[in-house]
Amino acid sequence: MKRSIPFFCIVGLLGCAAAVQSAPTQPITAAGNYHPLPKAAYQPDPAATYKVVFSLTKASDKPDQINPALERVARTVNLYASAGVPLDHLKFVAVAYGQATPLVLDDEHYKAQFGVANPNLPVIAQLRKAGIDVAVCGQAMAEHHYANEWASKDVTLSLAALTTITELQQQGYALMPL
Repeated sequence: MKRSIPFFCIVGLLGCAAAVQSAPTQPITAAGNYHPLPKAAYQPDPAATYKVVFSLTKASDKPDQINPALERVARTVNLYASAGVPLDHLKFVAVAYGQATPLVLDDEHYKAQFGVANPNLPVIAQLRKAGIDVAVCGQAMAEHHYANEWASKDVTLSLAALTTITELQQQGYALMPL
């Protein structure tokens, strides 16, 4: 006896597969919530490569809150990913300096300064895993009297935000001040 799969089962399975493929992607879950707007104008092109350097300069209002500029970087990654842009097409660098410098500190040194665990570290780790470079200005580290080793292992120490931004702009990166 030959058994066949009912037609409605096949249609149902195909519908489930399509729903899985079209489900929005959110690679950064520790921050970066967004509102899906699939019919809005100016949707990213999934075939394009995007080069952005984010300038992170502001401190959090409270030390137990994720830095708002870092939150915006996470949101940007999630927006592009939700539009179907592969993570390897996102050439993003976020460089912290000025009042934002403490967001890169490891837990030990963040707790010593602020009395709480660094809420930015899970976001930074997820950004790094997604291929996004989070850097810190070496000059700002020195001006804040932070040893370079105090930065999270997921953070890149750059010579300076000034040189990082200009070097990346020379390579075609768009500047996004936050």
